[in-house]
Amino acid sequence: MSKITDSLKKVGIHIGIILGVIVLLSFVFLKIFLPSYTNHGETVSVPDVTGFQYEEIENFLSTRDLKYEINIDSGFNAELKPLTVLKQTPKPGNKVKSGRKIYLTLNSKNAPLLKMPNLVNSPLKNVQEILANIGLVRGEIKYVPDIGINVVLEQKYRGRNIPEGFEIPKGSQIDLVVGDGLGNQILDVPNLVGMDEIDAEFLIIGSGLRMGRINYVTTDTVPQGTIVQHLPPAGAEVKTGEPIDLWISEIKREMNF
Repeated sequence: MSKITDSLKKVGIHIGIILGVIVLLSFVFLKIFLPSYTNHGETVSVPDVTGFQYEEIENFLSTRDLKYEINIDSGFNAELKPLTVLKQTPKPGNKVKSGRKIYLTLNSKNAPLLKMPNLVNSPLKNVQEILANIGLVRGEIKYVPDIGINVVLEQKYRGRNIPEGFEIPKGSQIDLVVGDGLGNQILDVPNLVGMDEIDAEFLIIGSGLRMGRINYVTTDTVPQGTIVQHLPPAGAEVKTGEPIDLWISEIKREMNF
């Protein structure tokens, strides 16, 4: 009987030892080995590497226990050197585990080609936005005589007229030839004296000219609203789009005492 009791005690001791070893190993694995293997609880702040050159990246990130990978798709900025970092993921300031990869987009060595839009007959005020939206730069503006004021007449790249659809590098400078609103055509100024203001304006615009300054003249001999004088005078030769200044009669008011 005593032998059986001693055997059971030995078995119990062995079981206790085995369970103790299992608990100890589990503690070591969960609290020491696993955290060190997975860097559990260890994070680093992602630095800002935008603007860095490619050759600077590896050393900079490795000293911070981070890795990197270059995205297949690249971008382009004409103002930056080739292989400059344009974008990164994750963004600067994010907290990540040590050894995490930072994905980088680099500035392309060669500018991508864009298809030239049609700017001809577009108002100059709209052209700047059109060019900027597709990645082109407005260059020199040359004004020439034309009835279309501030209307694009020609679009040029490196001194040559380029048609719609022509491929040019992104960031290229586009020079513009723009109308000054005057034109080359020579016209004779019509005789406006004796006309009322509305009819005179209609004739001026219909003749390819434009309204200039309006002056009022006090008179008691000419009906109110009548053109009594204009400059340039009738018969004068002017260019298309030039202004015509008018002098219009107004009734002399009598003063009561």
